[in-house]
Amino acid sequence: MARASKDDCFQDLRRRILVTDLAPGVDLDEVSLSKAYGISRTPLREVLQRLAGKGYVKIEAHRGAKVASMDIGTMRTFFQTAPMAYANIARLAAENRNTVQLDALKAAQHKFVDAIKGVDPSAAALCNHRFHAIIGEMAHNPYLMACLDCLLIDHTRLAQTFYRPGPAAESNLIRKAAEQHDAMISAIEAREVQLVVDLTLQHWDLSRDRIERFVHPDPLPIDVEAAQDRQHAL
Repeated sequence: MARASKDDCFQDLRRRILVTDLAPGVDLDEVSLSKAYGISRTPLREVLQRLAGKGYVKIEAHRGAKVASMDIGTMRTFFQTAPMAYANIARLAAENRNTVQLDALKAAQHKFVDAIKGVDPSAAALCNHRFHAIIGEMAHNPYLMACLDCLLIDHTRLAQTFYRPGPAAESNLIRKAAEQHDAMISAIEAREVQLVVDLTLQHWDLSRDRIERFVHPDPLPIDVEAAQDRQHAL
């Protein structure tokens, strides 16, 4: 393929991690990636270092780079931290937003709606990522923004489950999420601080149960009668 710039390589690897094309915890082979992007290993390592600095990749001495994992400890911290961070970011966004940011948020929402209408889980998750990142920018708080950047990596990877096509009832949840986005935009625009906090927490609750299935999937079916027969046979 044509030689990619370091920024193009960074953006594409970032996207592939967010949509789980590169699975959590997978090793990143420098030789294969160098060939795929048409760049030498030195600039590739610079890209991987940049991804590591943003939380997408973990680099270990003598072991190379791997995609950031989503182990039990990570997920526990994620579910504990996300609602607190999102609520406080939403509060500050309503207080500090500007017109340019509001326009960007509305544009991001239009793209999000188009993605869910097109039944494209990866595109919907990426658009949702951008929507919440803009709210983070509105807060004008570098400490919370750093936290949000980390949260959105795992939230976007988990969201592949939320936006995946399913029964009608689950499709209704996706439409509800879009409606909540619209309500959040209106509340931020009107500087209704408590309302946007309440809406943000409702929005989190809407997706949380579906997202948790990624971490706690339904148990495998068990043939109860067969299990009982085996017990009697002992």
